[in-house]
Amino acid sequence: MIVTVTPNPSLDHTVEVDSLRRGEVLRAGPSRLDPGGKGVNVARALAAHGRKTAAVLFAGGADGRRLTELLDEQGVAVRQVPIDGDTRTNITLAEPDGVVTKLNLPGPRCSDADAEALLQAALGACEDGTVWLAGCGSLPPGAPRDTYARLVRRGHEAGLRVAVDSSGAALDRSLTAGPDLVKPNREELAACAGMPVHTLGDAVVAARVLRSRGAQTVLASLGPDGAVLVDDGAALHGEAPVPVARSTVGAGDALLAGFLAAGGAGRDALARALAWGAAAAALPGSRMPAPADVARIGVTIHPSVDADRELKE
Repeated sequence: MIVTVTPNPSLDHTVEVDSLRRGEVLRAGPSRLDPGGKGVNVARALAAHGRKTAAVLFAGGADGRRLTELLDEQGVAVRQVPIDGDTRTNITLAEPDGVVTKLNLPGPRCSDADAEALLQAALGACEDGTVWLAGCGSLPPGAPRDTYARLVRRGHEAGLRVAVDSSGAALDRSLTAGPDLVKPNREELAACAGMPVHTLGDAVVAARVLRSRGAQTVLASLGPDGAVLVDDGAALHGEAPVPVARSTVGAGDALLAGFLAAGGAGRDALARALAWGAAAAALPGSRMPAPADVARIGVTIHPSVDADRELKE
């Protein structure tokens, strides 16, 4: 079982537009409403593949109830923690060429007591057979910056492996607790390591900086350049081309879900992660891929990392 923790979940409203033009009235195409937030997406991807999972999250107001209903419809077990205010709504504008514009609202304010209740619920959701606890996404306004560091420490005390997928101070502080896995994207990796990441070699060096600060394994998603995996062994690089990208929203979350579902270590886990992530990018909105979607994706794990290869902008 894999338990995800999402301190700042959302309702994701995706609208397709022919072209995004500022200051004009646009005719919208199809739209969809999905449960959102990084940990929520990880749980959705796992559930779509028949993996046992539970999503622990804050839920507030009518939007929080709707979020829980949508997750229930997708077969995701939810452990909700009440919070004052309404669960946020994020708006995504998707263009036909795959360009996505997101408007992310801040979410309800979180007190220290709220954060403690979330951590207790996360540990309470872990049953016998739980192997991973994954803290994912941004922290809501007011949440202690060491929330994920506390999650890592308590997870380790309970004998669990703990993954963190976040950014900024939340990711930075989590490293002090020694997470078993962190999954930054390119921008988050560069910011946390304090160095530019222009090539695959830069990505590997930056990942090793994060390892020197406490992370055991770094899975860095690099968009169209795939992902690099850096742990105690040799660094690995792999990629999975997306024939037609529909939306990158949630692709990194699907990548993390695939990696954890395959055991959270090694070449095979990296290959599954890339397949799930690419499959998500080929779907509209923040849909998570099912097995049939993943079956159409080809994956290449390269024999070595081409350190001089420049990353696409």
